[in-house]
Amino acid sequence: LIKDDILGKVDRQIPTMLNYKTHIAKGSMFNTPPVIPIFSAYQTMLWIKANGGVEGMEKIVAEKANLLYNEIDRNSLFVGTVAKEDRSFMNICFVMSEGNKELEAEFSSFASERGMVGLKGHRSVGGFRASTYNALPLESVKALVECMQEFENLKK
Repeated sequence: LIKDDILGKVDRQIPTMLNYKTHIAKGSMFNTPPVIPIFSAYQTMLWIKANGGVEGMEKIVAEKANLLYNEIDRNSLFVGTVAKEDRSFMNICFVMSEGNKELEAEFSSFASERGMVGLKGHRSVGGFRASTYNALPLESVKALVECMQEFENLKK
């Protein structure tokens, strides 16, 4: 509670957002905080903390990336597009060996039939891009690896 006669009687500059007079004049609706984004950020931070914090996230993302890169390097049908020392943990790019566009379309359909979505690579590069952001579970990467192995066995 604030007395009306002291509102706005401050002898220093106050940001509008922190001025009670502004909020009272606008019926406490001057600036409603974005509640859903704040709540979402809070839930995300709790989830990160529960999974080991930044260090835990780093271990998980490295495990996912290594699992997929190992399959790309092992599998005769796929080739990584980035030098090993420059590989991303988050966006893993690869193409079909020998640039086989027909086989690329076939694998895309094959993966899609098995629930793999969003694998299409950048429009200027083509191929595939598997994003392994923090929210993607390790099981999803394992499923993609199994899909790649199954496709390789089918094409042998």
